[in-house]
Amino acid sequence: MKIVSIVGRKNTGKTSLTVKIIEELTKRGYNVASIKHSHHSMEMDKENTDTWKHKQAGSNVVVGIGSTTFFNARKEMDLNRLLFLIKHMDPVDFVVIEGFKKYNYPKIATSPDVVDEYTIKEINSFTIDDKGLKELVDIIEERSHDIVDTLFANNCGYNNGENIASEIREGNLTVDELDNVHSYLSIDNKVVGLNRFVSDFLKQNVLGVINTLNLDDYNIEKISNIELIIPNEVDKTPINAECTVLINGNNLKINNFAKNLVANSIKGMINSIKTEDNAKMIDIAISNIKNNELKKATINLKVNNHNVEINRFTQKILKETIFAIVNSLRINEEIAELRIKVEER
Repeated sequence: MKIVSIVGRKNTGKTSLTVKIIEELTKRGYNVASIKHSHHSMEMDKENTDTWKHKQAGSNVVVGIGSTTFFNARKEMDLNRLLFLIKHMDPVDFVVIEGFKKYNYPKIATSPDVVDEYTIKEINSFTIDDKGLKELVDIIEERSHDIVDTLFANNCGYNNGENIASEIREGNLTVDELDNVHSYLSIDNKVVGLNRFVSDFLKQNVLGVINTLNLDDYNIEKISNIELIIPNEVDKTPINAECTVLINGNNLKINNFAKNLVANSIKGMINSIKTEDNAKMIDIAISNIKNNELKKATINLKVNNHNVEINRFTQKILKETIFAIVNSLRINEEIAELRIKVEER
């Protein structure tokens, strides 16, 4: 998904230019979404319609569903939150925004006083012709980008979304050179950046759990997109622990970041099955793995040096999830047995 914002003072042709850009992108075969920002109260519903009556009665969010669907909410939503929802509600190629000049997305300026470091082109929207419009949309194709905090390009030497976005706007980097991130995360309506490793790690963990579910009961034949909402009241403080991963009896060398990721994931899983009040030492071993098949694999769990009995369903979840965790570490050999030990410092 690529994002561009059309900004400028009032009566400088923002809307007419926005419409032209949407039309040109659509002609080029792109799926386009748009967002309009206004400093005034906006009401898309009509007076005395059923949905209007719902809102007048006190409903804070009204949804109308027919040949189309619309949402009518009383509060102003954060732009990044809206972009995140669009990204997953109806995947699009481009989001064209009219307004939101204070945000850090590539901008087309219709007046010189709003030009800033995020501006990729200043345009007189009243005089632009077809040739100029095509050239402008060429620039938008090349220099717009996704939500800033989802941009990663570690292989290119850039280590944060702001730097990467700047390089794309300047034409020094293309979106094709970015890491292919497969998971996106939002916490308390804030988009949280995940690099490729963490993205794959989360994806494999969740898929590991999902593989234990009987999806046939829900007529799900192929998993194309997963949405997960977790209400959380747990302290966010990560554990400080030593983590050892053994593959086929050999110690796997992983960096401290990966160790912390594995340790906190294992601790979270063990906490979920409520083995003991405070699991300081965790030792999990899975053996008899053949050709990545886990049905006949055995699992042994020790918590605080005590053997823990777990039922078959929990065994299946742990086997699938832990195997997925290890696979996310990009093991270059067939795994016959694995062992993970976590000890809090």
